[in-house]
Amino acid sequence: MADLRVNTKDIAEVAPSLKAGQRILLSGTVYTSRDAAHKRIKELMDNGEEIPYSLENACIYYAGPTPTPPGMAIGSCGPTTSSRMDKFAPEFMDKGLKCMIGKGKRNPEVIDAIVRNKGVYLCAIGGAGALAARCIKSCEVIAFEDLGCESVKKLEFEDFPLIVAIDCNGGNILS
Repeated sequence: MADLRVNTKDIAEVAPSLKAGQRILLSGTVYTSRDAAHKRIKELMDNGEEIPYSLENACIYYAGPTPTPPGMAIGSCGPTTSSRMDKFAPEFMDKGLKCMIGKGKRNPEVIDAIVRNKGVYLCAIGGAGALAARCIKSCEVIAFEDLGCESVKKLEFEDFPLIVAIDCNGGNILS
């Protein structure tokens, strides 16, 4: 079975048709956000301030890329453990987030938010960050530069290989 090609601009329409265990190739705009960035974004939201990117139909990759080597758009860019963002994910999804990319299990509240918001959780292959970097065509720091590798970055993916781990019907290959 061939991998399904999905563009991030279509994620809201495509997510309901994705099934746990399905392989996809994701292209389009994705934002990196990890623990420290999530905390700052939440503080901005709580204070009614503008956040670095719109959550509406957004895709977040839980990653902290290494420094960029010459001739590359980004350094090694593998997934980090998603459960560290579980306390933020339900609210972010309720505010429009449609797609999260990382590795590992999610808690029941996150799974409920995925189902409630018709979103999707995709898993990237851990330990293959250098290979994943080949599918990232551009990288721009857009917020919290002081966080270094954990700053918020706008990435452009091209055929980034992922597996649907949790679908919007609650199908879950991680349970």
